[in-house]
Amino acid sequence: MTVDTLAELNSVDEQTFVDELGGIYEHSPWVAEQVVSERPFDSIEALRDAMRAAVDTASEERKLELLRAHPDLGDQTGVTDASKSEQASAGLDSLSPELYEAFERLNDRYREQFGFPFIMAVKDESPDAIKDAMERRVEHAESEEFQIALSEVHTIARFRLEDRFDS
Repeated sequence: MTVDTLAELNSVDEQTFVDELGGIYEHSPWVAEQVVSERPFDSIEALRDAMRAAVDTASEERKLELLRAHPDLGDQTGVTDASKSEQASAGLDSLSPELYEAFERLNDRYREQFGFPFIMAVKDESPDAIKDAMERRVEHAESEEFQIALSEVHTIARFRLEDRFDS
């Protein structure tokens, strides 16, 4: 079953709701599980806000798990269809060998420093803009970068909800 509208989403059983929204936050169906009981949602914005609140009120460990569920940018192995599409919109599926190596190096440095992958809402960004952001953000303090990464995760979720449902 594919749910195409908010009205349908509000009326499906709990498992279908979770199945339909489990990937809005990368590999983290627990977010949808947290909000299913808040139905009916009167708008996509209300659904988005509820999902965001579920993440924001989660434990630091849970948030870290959510961050770690994201793929390295530029690496197309084992990524979800949504991530693949988002990365493709930014040209990350066709990097030159030199740029791919730069992304690999920056991803490794970032992950080593922060313990989670570099996360950016890359939809319609350029590889150079993403690389510049990686180079800038790897210099942040851990607490600052943790919050920036969570903010980027929320932006990704908003894009995914907007792509999935008419606002």
